[in-house]
Amino acid sequence: MPAYIIAEVTVTNEAQMLQYREWSSRAMQEHGAEVLVRGGRVEPLEGDWLPQRVVVLKFANIDAARAYYDSETYTQARRVREGAGTIRMFAVEGV
Repeated sequence: MPAYIIAEVTVTNEAQMLQYREWSSRAMQEHGAEVLVRGGRVEPLEGDWLPQRVVVLKFANIDAARAYYDSETYTQARRVREGAGTIRMFAVEGV
């Protein structure tokens, strides 16, 4: 069953976040992530939630999503990202 990582990103340091994106892109390639959403316009439909940036990644299964997150490359991406913004992220099984 496929799984998705969904992240809401708020950027406070664009230059530093660019370095994070380089590392996270490497991790995505290493772990076979399919990028479904990476930025783009957000159009609120209900409620007062207006994320600045949304990312949706597709993986073969929840274990592959966890392997991406726990990988050495993505761990380095998280280190590089420290102080560059905030991310709320979760993995969910899909269809």
